[in-house]
Amino acid sequence: VQLVESGGGLVQAGGSLRLSCAASGSTFSINAMGWYRQAPGKQRELVALISNRGGSINYADSVKGRFTISRDNAKNTMYLQMNSLKPEDTAVYYCNALTTNWAHPTYWGQGTQVTVSS
Repeated sequence: VQLVESGGGLVQAGGSLRLSCAASGSTFSINAMGWYRQAPGKQRELVALISNRGGSINYADSVKGRFTISRDNAKNTMYLQMNSLKPEDTAVYYCNALTTNWAHPTYWGQGTQVTVSS
């Protein structure tokens, strides 16, 4: 499985961005997917998770009500709509996929930079 993020960039506080994560390869093995982020000097943290068919979604408290995770399995793509962005949302955002392949249960994308200016 290969994961490629896109959609990051520089935005002013209060603005919006939409991240995409395109999956390729053995996409049939993908189960849940998620977005994580890592700010400079901080540990990587979970932003949002979505189950295989989208029936179960979880958000970090810091993004609830502002971010929306979704996925289009027909396009093998996951999204993160980010509204009301704050400077503290500045980080590298990573796409993650959990698979049914016991030999390789998780995959990561290369990350996309999101910078929110005040």
